[in-house]
Amino acid sequence: MNTILIVDDNPDILDALDLLLSIHNYKVLSASNVKEALLSVSRQKIDLVIQDMNFSEGTTSGEEGKQLFYTIKALNPTLPVIVITAWSQLETAITLIKSGAADYLPKPWDDHTLLETITEHISGSIQPDENNALIYQSKEMAELVFTATKVAAAQINILITGPNGSGKEKLADFIHQKSSRVCAPFIKVNMGAIPQDLMEAELFGAEKGAFTGANQARAGRFEAADGGTLFLDEIGNLTLSGQMKLLRVLQTGEFERLGSNVTQKVDVRVISATNANLLIDIKNGAFREDLYYRLNGMELSILPLNKRKGDILPLAQYFIGGNATLSKDAEQFLLQHSWPGNVRELENTCKRALIFAEDGRVTTSALTGQAQSATLSEKDHISAVLEKHDWTIAHAAQELGLSRQTLYRRIEKFKLVKGEQ
Repeated sequence: MNTILIVDDNPDILDALDLLLSIHNYKVLSASNVKEALLSVSRQKIDLVIQDMNFSEGTTSGEEGKQLFYTIKALNPTLPVIVITAWSQLETAITLIKSGAADYLPKPWDDHTLLETITEHISGSIQPDENNALIYQSKEMAELVFTATKVAAAQINILITGPNGSGKEKLADFIHQKSSRVCAPFIKVNMGAIPQDLMEAELFGAEKGAFTGANQARAGRFEAADGGTLFLDEIGNLTLSGQMKLLRVLQTGEFERLGSNVTQKVDVRVISATNANLLIDIKNGAFREDLYYRLNGMELSILPLNKRKGDILPLAQYFIGGNATLSKDAEQFLLQHSWPGNVRELENTCKRALIFAEDGRVTTSALTGQAQSATLSEKDHISAVLEKHDWTIAHAAQELGLSRQTLYRRIEKFKLVKGEQ
């Protein structure tokens, strides 16, 4: 059964459309204002939206409806939106059609025409892959996703910046899904997880005997990504030698496997990500300036989670799933926590809290029952988690939602020592 969201501040219109669509086997959701509409689009699978142009008493400009339309399209660019408008707002409705609205109908509408329009656009709509969906509510993320959607259609390379655990890989995945390369490979490489002496072989491949342990020829990630997208996470960890070779590939599309004189040519779009300040690395001689500008055709910067608190509750609800709910005290707890591990820490916290939830209700005690240190300072929190895992860095980093490199830096910053909690 397809789900249709109706957005109108007039309860009579909501009731009329609910009745009409329900008897034609549609599931109907109603929203009387912008906030309710955006919550529905963020949290539920919706197949089509029917929206009015004004939601406040006495307003007739259509600006509210226009802003809602653009925000919905930022949240879900493929979601069909039908605008219902008075004749006085016809010009605005036509502008929205040019910007991607599915259709517009004047008030009062014709039931038969409306049903035909709905059938046409639902049957032709493409629903996004839920595994690649971006969950957010904040204005900051809405603006970022809108820009990312625009940039996805271009062929330029993209640099995504932001702290660890903030969702850089998720954004890269989203960009690939919205690009013309969606049916081609999307290859991911975590540069921070590859030993530096193997990094070039990982990217460009190697012939048999090219180095100790190379017992057979192997293709690199550029070959694997030919025609598609290559995501280079933690790009700041690439050696200067590797940077030079990467620069050549970005300039010409050409490279050689280690140990080979045969030049290969590929067509790859590169999305890179880093939590480092590459401009400082350039100044310190650790990163090539010419490579930086090749990678940075467009920079997309993700804020830390505590700088976009509007995303915390929608993300938390997504992580605990549709069969569980957050209590009011749990919501306050989540909003007050600093989330040093960003979205990754939030996800881990929510999933572990489900173990302590009762009757599908996640409370503060459920959130803190599995990690009493969550309310402590960042230093104490990290120290407690390290001691909990007997200083096994990989396990502690996973619970904190940090990379191992970042955890080592925090240990050094706070001068933490095993056994001194």
